[in-house]
Amino acid sequence: MSVPAADRGTTTVADRAVRRIVERAATEALAPGEVRTGRTSASVRGRRARVDVTVTLPYPLVLDESGERVRSHVADRTALLTGLAVPSARVRVRELRVRAAGEGSAVAEEQVAVEEAAVAVERAGGEPRARRPWSPRRAPVAVAALAAATACAVLLYDVVAVHAAGRAPARWRSDLMDWLTTHGPHAGAWPGAAAAFAVLCLGVWLLVLAVTPGARGRLPLRPPLPGVRAVIDRSAVASLLRDAVSGLPGITRVRVRVGRRRATVRAGLAFGELEPAHRALTETAERALASCGAARPPRLRVRLRTEPAWRAPAQGGDEG
Repeated sequence: MSVPAADRGTTTVADRAVRRIVERAATEALAPGEVRTGRTSASVRGRRARVDVTVTLPYPLVLDESGERVRSHVADRTALLTGLAVPSARVRVRELRVRAAGEGSAVAEEQVAVEEAAVAVERAGGEPRARRPWSPRRAPVAVAALAAATACAVLLYDVVAVHAAGRAPARWRSDLMDWLTTHGPHAGAWPGAAAAFAVLCLGVWLLVLAVTPGARGRLPLRPPLPGVRAVIDRSAVASLLRDAVSGLPGITRVRVRVGRRRATVRAGLAFGELEPAHRALTETAERALASCGAARPPRLRVRLRTEPAWRAPAQGGDEG
């Protein structure tokens, strides 16, 4: 008797195999050698796969457009080679690296893609609205769910033991009921009121986590097309600002801090005039910050201080 092919066995695609395909697909999205992968994860559930890859992109380029190209290529390539549906493919831009000489053709291709995206946006009726990414909040949800599941399991075990096996109620449950009877909020005792207030605070905290976007370490980028979302890590923006201002003459000890609403650049001046150096530092940082493509660029604050060995430049009239 012949058995149908569909009933002879199953084919399982391991998470590790999907992860290898995702890493290779990310490097194929742009020109050869431009994309470098970092931490990659893949989770296969039935016929669906969720993938997450961290990449390093070359500088300069348009981050939102390039990130979307990497994400779409990873999703399509993984679905084609594995036969799985890829409803969620997340790409995180962790770092930027300076392009080597001879990579100008890739920059031209990026500029052409940006122009085409701008035309498509204009035809669609204006610039799409950028939104902050939502955080999965895995740790708080896991802790709360584990604590609730443990408490319910212990209580259910004791109730079943009493009604099914005829055992006496556990002493801890009897003591707890007696304590709640005499120390509840209606009795005016402070322990019960404190416990009720703690439970209230926990509930409010969970509600706040549920309705706020989170992902505070990422900044939303200007979407090139409707329905396209792109983000960049604040650490990548800080590295971009640091590399841009470190090459200025006389600038040393550059420290950059990028927040959600403000970017602060602190630097030291080893030689040269203070005012022109401060002006050049501000203009360079503004250009670098604008090139990131952030939907709501953080406000820039520049602080320049002279080093201990700095001396004021000699004036022409003081010579001789």
